[in-house]
Amino acid sequence: MTDHSALDLPSAAIDTLKARSRVTQAIREFFIQQGYWEVETPLLSTDVCVDLWLDPVAVPVGDGQPVRYLQTSPEFAMKRLLIAGADAIFQFTKAIRSLERGPRHNPEFTMLEWYRIGDTDREQMAFTESLVRHAVLAAGLVSPLVPCERVLSVAPFARVPYDVAFERAVGTRVLKLSVPELRELAESLDIRVNAPESLDRDAWLNLILAERVEPWIATQGAMFLHDFPASQAALAQVRNEDPPVAERFELYIGGVELCNGYHEITDADELRRRMERQADLRQREGLSCLPTHSHLEAATRRGMPPSSGVALGYDRLLMWLWECERIDEVIAFPWERA
Repeated sequence: MTDHSALDLPSAAIDTLKARSRVTQAIREFFIQQGYWEVETPLLSTDVCVDLWLDPVAVPVGDGQPVRYLQTSPEFAMKRLLIAGADAIFQFTKAIRSLERGPRHNPEFTMLEWYRIGDTDREQMAFTESLVRHAVLAAGLVSPLVPCERVLSVAPFARVPYDVAFERAVGTRVLKLSVPELRELAESLDIRVNAPESLDRDAWLNLILAERVEPWIATQGAMFLHDFPASQAALAQVRNEDPPVAERFELYIGGVELCNGYHEITDADELRRRMERQADLRQREGLSCLPTHSHLEAATRRGMPPSSGVALGYDRLLMWLWECERIDEVIAFPWERA
């Protein structure tokens, strides 16, 4: 029997890695059948997505060249392809995020990302559900480890707006609440933090989401959480409602977040404003400074077509398929063995 505790050997079983390969091939075939084509984009780029929660690895290259960054996602380059005329594209790629290590995290992981011109976030939710169901069927064909009925019996995946999820989990909607009201709500839910006066509105929302709403989501099976606060739009469009909401969604299955999808912004000035906002937040938190200019911004000024895209943590999908507790069970050489 192979000793999977030995650091010179893979952490995942060879049979699991073989099954992974076959599922990956089936997913490629699914995308092609749906009219997508596969692309490759640089892992090292002068572009970088500026985000408070993502810490990229900078790679100095010398000779007066600008610093390049190992990509946390292929998002920027794939959107440049859309601007150049690509219509429906997907990619399996490595993504690198510094210091992310835990049962569900490895600093280097596999991202499955795709974009289609003309789609909205609603249409991409439907596509994502079809993709997950196809992955379950494919995994069931190649491995006896998958109890397919646990997802195929769910029809359809639930779609719950962010505000409604809070109402169902903690009894109140939150998108119109002020910082003092959110702090009061957290205290009523017995959520205690050090230096509560230092938390802004998004920090309170994220805290209550993690502590009380996500445990409720974990009881709901497969669920799309959508219509996020406008302040958490990232690079998604904001729909002008009362209050405004971001056309963004996340898919949770068994309480684990698998993917993030946007109805993409198309305005270059808005892209620059959001990057600068995230840069300011990073500076406030004492994190490394990142450039807010990008090839994507320049390309967007040529005309970004209406589109929607999704980034899915592929290793997490496989963890869920095979009921694994650690990402190490579905990848060959995690951080400590690389």
